[in-house]
Amino acid sequence: MFKKFKLEEYLARYEFSAPYLMCSSDPQTMLMKDVLALASTQEKEMWDNLSLSYTTPEGHPLLREAIATQMYQGLDKDQILCFAGAEEGIFCTLFGVVEPSDHLIVITPCYQSLLELPKAKGCSITTIDLQESNNWQLDLNAIKAAIKPNTKWLVMNFPHNPTGQVIAPNDLTELVQILDKHGIWLFCDEVYRLMGASDTVWADPVACVYPKALSLGVMSKSFGMAGLRIGWIACQDKSMLKKLEHVKYYTSICNSAPSEIISLITLRQKDIILSRINETVNHNLQCIDAFMKTHAEHFSWVRSKGGCIGLVHYKKSELVDDFCHRLVQTEGVLLMPGSIFDMKSNHFRIGFGRQNFPEVLDKLKVFLK
Repeated sequence: MFKKFKLEEYLARYEFSAPYLMCSSDPQTMLMKDVLALASTQEKEMWDNLSLSYTTPEGHPLLREAIATQMYQGLDKDQILCFAGAEEGIFCTLFGVVEPSDHLIVITPCYQSLLELPKAKGCSITTIDLQESNNWQLDLNAIKAAIKPNTKWLVMNFPHNPTGQVIAPNDLTELVQILDKHGIWLFCDEVYRLMGASDTVWADPVACVYPKALSLGVMSKSFGMAGLRIGWIACQDKSMLKKLEHVKYYTSICNSAPSEIISLITLRQKDIILSRINETVNHNLQCIDAFMKTHAEHFSWVRSKGGCIGLVHYKKSELVDDFCHRLVQTEGVLLMPGSIFDMKSNHFRIGFGRQNFPEVLDKLKVFLK
């Protein structure tokens, strides 16, 4: 039913064997003891007296309250539904809730499940490719042209993986007007929101500006805590969240109790943790800026604005897949060729959220010599 998941298969092959990951989509993480050191007295008591039993399917009330308060101005905890990671939220929506008769517009390139899950459900799909010539920005005219009488969903991802681009506030406003006119639901993967270049202008989460929008969030990306496996969907429409919850009963049922408490501590200290992560991301962006200037004969890119990833154009005649293979075999440095995202062009994804990025970049320089 499902195609091979190229990205996850690629990472399974290399992620735990390659010494230097230069394609990672998550930033520097934290040690458990350092997170617990940020806990309040109440949170420490919750942690010390935690019962390892089942949790509520929708997520701990305090966790959902923290997500709403810290991430979605104007929403409340009952407009948040938690999942065992972002992938479960994607699955419950784009396989569990969409109908085979639905037509979906999907912005590509994208994380594979955003496209393949509704395909597997039997939906008809129109893809709209972001173009480098347009700085990987959303083409609103292309979206208008793709709408059909049975179009029920637009699926997109901003900040965008793999390009690192964001949606401008005015573009989001116009997009919502287009979708509202046709009664189309919007599913937006926003897992990198608030992480990125210091001069980025952030649009509001889609769930805050459109009643028929679903905002996907997760602890893995902007907060660098992939091991927690805690994600969520924010939506103004509580009946939609109830539909998703019924699908969740067939998947994880509920979340990890310890992970919920660690997520609660993290979200209440959002500003401290995001500041640490963004300090590393912005330092590494400066390293890339210098690298691009001195290696302009090899590479170019549209500078990343959101997240800790970007899409780099390899300008030589060699296929980028071969280049990436030689690099990991020679220097142990892992990049991700664009073919993993079904791209035909000579691009690769670079990840720059880790503290050892300058060291790994030096290894790439050695390889280029």
